[in-house]
Amino acid sequence: MARIAGVNIPTNKRVPIALTYITGIGPHIAEQICESVKIDRARRVNQLSDAEVLAIREYIDANLTVEGDLRREVSMNIKRLMDLGCYRGLRHRKGLPVRGQRTHTNARTRKGPAKAIAGKKK
Repeated sequence: MARIAGVNIPTNKRVPIALTYITGIGPHIAEQICESVKIDRARRVNQLSDAEVLAIREYIDANLTVEGDLRREVSMNIKRLMDLGCYRGLRHRKGLPVRGQRTHTNARTRKGPAKAIAGKKK
């Protein structure tokens, strides 16, 4: 099992697909990594030599922000917005959608499960 950036990547998948299991690496970046390290996209992770895995690991360490560092950076950016008290920070603080989505209906992912409101009394 290959371990890159603190993540055990699956051994029976193709290299570009397996690299997407690392937070911060999507399909496009995974293809770029394969190109720069000169690894065929059709090869599987269990077919890689230790030198090739090391080359991938070194490329990622040198050129990309992934996993814990990326999560820390994103959370610091959100914390900065909340400390500033800007509109986006207030939306983060209240747990509401940040990017202008409607909240009259929908937005259940951000707002949580619906809360029942007392019905009309007779």
